[in-house]
Amino acid sequence: MKNNSLVIMAGGASSRMKQSLENADLDEVIKEIAYTQHKSLIPLGEAKKPLLHYLIKNAKDAGYNDCYIITNTENQAFKDLVGDSDSEYEGVKVHFAVQHVPKGREKPMGTADALLQCMQQHPTLKKERFTVCNGDNLYSAGALADLRKAREIPHAIISYSGSGLGFSNERLAAFAVMDISSEGCLKTIIEKPGLEQMEAYRDASGELRISMNIFNFTGALVLSYLENCPINPKRDEKELPEAVRNIVEDDPKSTICLPRSERIPDLTNADDIKNFNLYL
Repeated sequence: MKNNSLVIMAGGASSRMKQSLENADLDEVIKEIAYTQHKSLIPLGEAKKPLLHYLIKNAKDAGYNDCYIITNTENQAFKDLVGDSDSEYEGVKVHFAVQHVPKGREKPMGTADALLQCMQQHPTLKKERFTVCNGDNLYSAGALADLRKAREIPHAIISYSGSGLGFSNERLAAFAVMDISSEGCLKTIIEKPGLEQMEAYRDASGELRISMNIFNFTGALVLSYLENCPINPKRDEKELPEAVRNIVEDDPKSTICLPRSERIPDLTNADDIKNFNLYL
């Protein structure tokens, strides 16, 4: 089964980034781009290349041939960077999927819906395995390559060590913590557990395992979980981690956790734009 496609979710509103820009010590040109475009397109480092550039480059290094970028309808800036759909960028063939907002709603339906719409627009994904990740984290070529390795289990997720991410316990408590079985399979994902609840999920070595929203799915098996994903009552969205929780509830051996320990450059707020220079 083919396993050389990467789906990048880049259709979000970047709300936290935009809220943090007002008092940020940044070049005004960079600020304007951060205000008006998706954060994966903000120029970074001395080369002024956006995160999306580096993510696609890492995908190529990891052996991916196709990249599907999920955007909203206003996606010309993405095309200005990588070309129109079916263009080649950094040695990878790039395709676009648009997450449309349903009638009667003011915002998209969430990440599970984004992936579902991508698979509907590109049915080839239903016949293969593929990796899906956020567009505002720079995942390493090593992590992307791990998800392409042959395995018997249908789905996989990278389980990052909390200590390796380099964040305080307070910040880790705002991430998604993973509960993993003794066989290395995902039992559940706990979103933003808080400091006290988080301690219950340390593994035998005392390590926390964190989900950074990078998965590898068998398309034919994930599809129904995306279609039937419930709407989160607080966010009013269909969230991909909820679909994954339903998968492992139905089949506790369906999703293998692949451990890694490394930092992941991300773009959550304005300070991250300057700090990105440390990684490039």
